[in-house]
Amino acid sequence: MKIFVDAGVGRLVVDFLTDAGHDVVDAVNLGSGVEDISLLELANKQGRFIITMDKDFGELAYRSGLPHAGIHLLRMDDASGGDKRNAVQMIFEKHENTLLKAFAVYNKNRLRIRTQR
Repeated sequence: MKIFVDAGVGRLVVDFLTDAGHDVVDAVNLGSGVEDISLLELANKQGRFIITMDKDFGELAYRSGLPHAGIHLLRMDDASGGDKRNAVQMIFEKHENTLLKAFAVYNKNRLRIRTQR
């Protein structure tokens, strides 16, 4: 799977996904100052699923209807890098095939997935 990992998600998640064989772009490598809408457009153009902790992506994609290849919002503000990695690992083990083209939110050990219309 082609994945874009937004800043703030963490290196442990990037490393886990890369080690699992995914094609991962880490937003940290793009530098600061790139707007969310530009990142969403780039990820969509490249067919990359986005993993983020930034609620703005949900606003842009789900409420505004902008196209995307899939967005996964981690609502884990105070979590350690290891906790985020473990959550992403569990989600990918159980739901990887349903994440593409979907908007998913992980919060308090619960995952909600909404497919695009």
